[in-house]
Amino acid sequence: MPTHTDLTPRLIVDAPQDALDYYASALGADLIEHFADPEGRVVHAAFAVGDAVVSLAESVPSWGLLSPQALGGSPCLLHLTVDDPDATATRMVEGGGRIVIEIEDRPWGKREGRVADPSGHLWILSTPIEDVSDDEIRRRLHATAED
Repeated sequence: MPTHTDLTPRLIVDAPQDALDYYASALGADLIEHFADPEGRVVHAAFAVGDAVVSLAESVPSWGLLSPQALGGSPCLLHLTVDDPDATATRMVEGGGRIVIEIEDRPWGKREGRVADPSGHLWILSTPIEDVSDDEIRRRLHATAED
């Protein structure tokens, strides 16, 4: 079995340049690559957010590339660790995103919440706030469920 160490999510979007502009503004993303086919469709663009690399491509239903809008929502979550999830969420909302789950301190030792970007992709914005053991997380989750 081959050994691979890179995994790059590829987001399918209806408006690639708008999405790239949004990620640059809201997340501080830096464009790495950008390729379009002869018809002008963006077949691949890659950007970096810190050390993470994400790519995107334009929605082309005949190729099976469907955006979250075409699917009725995003089937996955992108978990992004940032220094300040509150400030990042604010920038994302100011750029056209929406809060799905408020940024709050969570029982698993992280401050986090969820934002949908204008393309419909879901981002968990997170930062560690305390070191919590697996047993303590389980205890807290059960205690929360009983409240």
